[in-house]
Amino acid sequence: MDQQLKVLVIDDELQLRRLLKVSLEGQGYKLSEAVNGQDGLLAAAAYKPDIVLLDLGLPDMDGKEVVRRIREWSRVPILILSARDQEQEKVEALDAGADDYLTKPFGISELMARIRVSLRHASPGSDDSRLECGDLIIDLTKREVTLSGKEVKLTPTEYDLLKVLAQNAGKVLTHRQLLKLVWGVESDDNQYIRVYIGQLRRKIEENPAQPRYITTESGIGYRMMHK
Repeated sequence: MDQQLKVLVIDDELQLRRLLKVSLEGQGYKLSEAVNGQDGLLAAAAYKPDIVLLDLGLPDMDGKEVVRRIREWSRVPILILSARDQEQEKVEALDAGADDYLTKPFGISELMARIRVSLRHASPGSDDSRLECGDLIIDLTKREVTLSGKEVKLTPTEYDLLKVLAQNAGKVLTHRQLLKLVWGVESDDNQYIRVYIGQLRRKIEENPAQPRYITTESGIGYRMMHK
């Protein structure tokens, strides 16, 4: 890469930090490390990373608190790397402001793909009036949706839901986040969302039972495919 992107790893596991150092530097990233939450917060402010890789089980504070405190002053992408695989842990981390969640152990190729998606979200393209996800195109100025060149008729709420998912393509959005972004309410009731997701899938998916564009993150929320 032309300009080295800076990655901050906040994790107390030495073996993992060594693996990440070799893997990330081999891909051209510049790495900085912190072994606890307090040092991680200081490093995030001083180092100004392009992305943060954060463990939840830190020795001095919960990783979700690190997310909340970073979000008080920065929108830097935060990718959670944690052995905690409970759905509630993932939901709470994402609701706190994390951009994505990867459960340990994970493959390096998957980690690299998640990093690339998070960085693309942080540096969107210049044309913000048009969103593309494969053959699905959303024209924000006309509020029109086309699939393989054919117009898709959506209700206003279906359109708003699809737009929010597409604007965050590749990123999992929790039920709470979707309810707040689309309907403006604070709630964990996902039945309402499930109905609209089902309606959207019937209109844009070739096989709604095996969706290609909008995938379910069980117990957490939904993710739109990245173009």
